[in-house]
Amino acid sequence: MRFIRYLDQNKQPAFGWVLEDKAGRLEGSPFSEYRRLEPEWNLDQVKLLAPVNPSKVICVGRNYASHAREHNVDVPELPLLFFKPPSAVIGSGHPIYIPPQSNRIEHEAELAVVIGKSGRWIPAEKAREHILGYTIGNDVTARDLQRSDKQWTRGKGFDTFCPLGPWIETNLDPADALITCRVNDEMRQMASTREMVYTIPQLIAYASSFMTLSPGDVILTGTPAGVGPLQAGDSIEIDIEGIGVLRNSVKLEPARST
Repeated sequence: MRFIRYLDQNKQPAFGWVLEDKAGRLEGSPFSEYRRLEPEWNLDQVKLLAPVNPSKVICVGRNYASHAREHNVDVPELPLLFFKPPSAVIGSGHPIYIPPQSNRIEHEAELAVVIGKSGRWIPAEKAREHILGYTIGNDVTARDLQRSDKQWTRGKGFDTFCPLGPWIETNLDPADALITCRVNDEMRQMASTREMVYTIPQLIAYASSFMTLSPGDVILTGTPAGVGPLQAGDSIEIDIEGIGVLRNSVKLEPARST
């Protein structure tokens, strides 16, 4: 099943579901009890939001050996985790803004795991019981700030630096899904999730060993090689086999009003 978040007729966030090219309302929440109503709109008529409003976005660094090599760093002996703030989250179709503080913004195409059931100390063999589904993420990074700061909070945490979408797919085998990323129709990244160093059950077990995972939390599972620059005016499409396409434009951050 595919779950969406969208703006309803009162301009309020609401959950829905997708059937082929139609969308319908959801009474309740994918994270609890719900009832699907009849699909009544064409999907292209719906204003999509990020499919989830997470309390935290947990990211995994260097989880593809190819990406570690392109940055001349080692694969970590344990999963290398960091956070993006919830304020960085946007949906498909929303613009990524280039902040004035940075001269090097890069894309990072990633499979995103959406937690459906709360847990702490989750064994790897029971990790799938805590997964609602999967979506697509873009770990947008101000690479120059990441390097100059010697830690990653600012370089990874600007508003709009975490596009997610277009929906949550509950029926996916994430073991071997093809990830591709195109900027202005130019192929930048292409790899399979089977190339992950640490598997999704391992990541959930490790993260939950020191923090509670809550419904709606997102784990970005790392990016393969091929990350590259984004400029104002670019269009970026990230496609993950079995999910769909996350599309975003790139713009300069609007000037602040005085």
